[in-house]
Amino acid sequence: MRCLDLSSEVQRRKLWARLRGSWLPEQQVFWVEPFAESFRTTGWMVIGTGYRRARPRLLRCDLTDEDAVKGLLQEYKPDVIVHCAAERRPDVVERHTEAAVNLNVHATSTLAKEAVLIQLFLYISSDYVFDGRNPPYGEDDSPNPLNVYGRSKLEGERETLRHCPGAVVLRVPVLFGEVESVSESAVTTLWLKVQEATETCTLDHCQQRFPTDTRDVAAVCRKLSERGRQDPSIKGIFHFSAKEQMTKYEMAVAMAQAFNLPSNHLIPLTEQLAASTLRPMNSQLNCSRLELLNLSVEPRPFATAITDCLWPFTPDKRWRQTVFH
Repeated sequence: MRCLDLSSEVQRRKLWARLRGSWLPEQQVFWVEPFAESFRTTGWMVIGTGYRRARPRLLRCDLTDEDAVKGLLQEYKPDVIVHCAAERRPDVVERHTEAAVNLNVHATSTLAKEAVLIQLFLYISSDYVFDGRNPPYGEDDSPNPLNVYGRSKLEGERETLRHCPGAVVLRVPVLFGEVESVSESAVTTLWLKVQEATETCTLDHCQQRFPTDTRDVAAVCRKLSERGRQDPSIKGIFHFSAKEQMTKYEMAVAMAQAFNLPSNHLIPLTEQLAASTLRPMNSQLNCSRLELLNLSVEPRPFATAITDCLWPFTPDKRWRQTVFH
């Protein structure tokens, strides 16, 4: 079994998975290893790809280059493609809309067209396709994105299912996992605030989030891939999410507690401030379809999972050296 993985500064890692081969385009750096590990442990061959951040053992490919994508797929012929690549930062999408849509929508359309003859195409989408006014949201609830990022992911879903009707769309919430820099995830970047104990810091305590470990998402993608190759009814939209509801303030306090650090400098901001980019207040996902089909996994507790990915960034730099050197 073989799997292919793509990456870039903007289009971070992806995984294309195949039983005799699989390909995973890259979204964030913290996508690659969880996917590769989850698939490899059950006999898949994973072929990684990247662009600006391509490393040894990763093939170089620009997802916005249609010819390059087609050539790579023709060469490696994956059985399954798990497409995670996106510009996922809402503020960046608002400022650089054309480039973001090129990746989030047009590149997805290209992949979906090329994937129509493979065994399974799995597209990773977002809870931001919903407006957050009436949670929890089921797979059949009407999307109503509040920002350009959410609209681009919804368009990606529609392009996926239009060109590849047998595809799977998996919507997930905010993600975190092993990173090279804490700024790579909207969750782990809060670690910087936790460490600023000499200055007070206000953090949002209004918007409700469900931070989810990429290792759990990878396990769900593997289950969907394995079942979907055998069962043509495994298609359409699915939801997966961790179960702990937290604001940014609560996440930061949980991080401080996990490492026995002070948190009294963290101040909850309970009033919603005007923002340049609207975000849903609570886009909780109903994950019952996955659960009824026995395709879900039990999410890791936030305190345990966040400790796993932040310990390399504790003050003792020797910890970090054991991971990245």
